[in-house]
Amino acid sequence: MAAGRPAARITGAKELRRALGRMDDGVKDFTKIGQEAADVVSAEARALSPRGETLRLRRSVRSRASKTRSSVAAGGGRIVYAGVIHFGWPRHNIDPQPFLYDALDKRSDEVIRLYENRITALVQKLDRETPG
Repeated sequence: MAAGRPAARITGAKELRRALGRMDDGVKDFTKIGQEAADVVSAEARALSPRGETLRLRRSVRSRASKTRSSVAAGGGRIVYAGVIHFGWPRHNIDPQPFLYDALDKRSDEVIRLYENRITALVQKLDRETPG
């Protein structure tokens, strides 16, 4: 500490640590909410995915979530054609079949309601746990 400067004193540090701990639980809950929303869309995307000879494209649809975002994707690995199926390839006369976008469009109201309900419940839960 530099000479002549007063030491900083933090009051309520214990309460702050407790509140931050609850926020961490809230972040975990928010990740779960995002996963639940992504699962709604991915289930719809599987139902809307084009039916080929195999069900590989349908089985490749997956959802994931983190504390800041949720996503639904298809393809990867040996299913390199997923993007071509979804977005099309005019040069090769392949029309787009945007089943991922269609799934989100079809279920967007449900996803919005899910977020509204779950986040409201989470805020109420954290508010109840906060001493005050």
